[in-house]
Amino acid sequence: MSKADLKIDWATHAAAKHAVENWHYSEVLPIPPLVKVGAWENAKFIGVVIFSRGANNNLLKPFGITQTEGCELTRVALTSHRSPVTRVVRLAMMFLKNKSPELRLIVSFADPSAGHHGGIYQGGNWLYTGQQPSTTEYIAPDGRQRHRRMVSKDGWIKVQGKYRRCWKHEQCTPVTKPGKHRYLMPLDEDMRKRILPLSKPYPKRVTKANSGDQPESGGAVPTDTLQSSKVVP
Repeated sequence: MSKADLKIDWATHAAAKHAVENWHYSEVLPIPPLVKVGAWENAKFIGVVIFSRGANNNLLKPFGITQTEGCELTRVALTSHRSPVTRVVRLAMMFLKNKSPELRLIVSFADPSAGHHGGIYQGGNWLYTGQQPSTTEYIAPDGRQRHRRMVSKDGWIKVQGKYRRCWKHEQCTPVTKPGKHRYLMPLDEDMRKRILPLSKPYPKRVTKANSGDQPESGGAVPTDTLQSSKVVP
């Protein structure tokens, strides 16, 4: 079987929102600001890889770099496709690095409470640095699970300098979640040498039905979001 024609380019907000709400287990876009990289296979939109600052303000502090030198891979939301997920992610990172040459490190997490152990990161030769401490999150009245930063005592949160409404603690049910598995992808040799001592053996798959790969599902797709004819090999 021949390799699928895979194209990588910026995705619109509408395309990213569609992909996450339909093809990612969380069904929720991460907290902005976001960098949305789309993937098209044989001219069909198959999803997005989203990078952001993440929910933790101290994400990059342990590695001695600034917010302009690192980011978090926060969503891989793909529908049915032929290309390996590891290839889609690798090309999305290459695309991002090309557009932002100051980037030195990408961090990502696999959520064991969702049955994920980080299979796509292991397949992409990311460095595994262990499991984070357990956390408390909240089940909102709409049935969705919210990060603790998306719930507050008075029903307001500050995002990008602006206040917006959110669920109150009293409206939600707190749940304890096991810590996520942390993976690191260095983007230069100096950073690789710096983080290599943190490397640990990969965790094993926790369930038969779930892995680090995102579940595949169908549905209508926005096919008009490709903004150029750039092909990334």
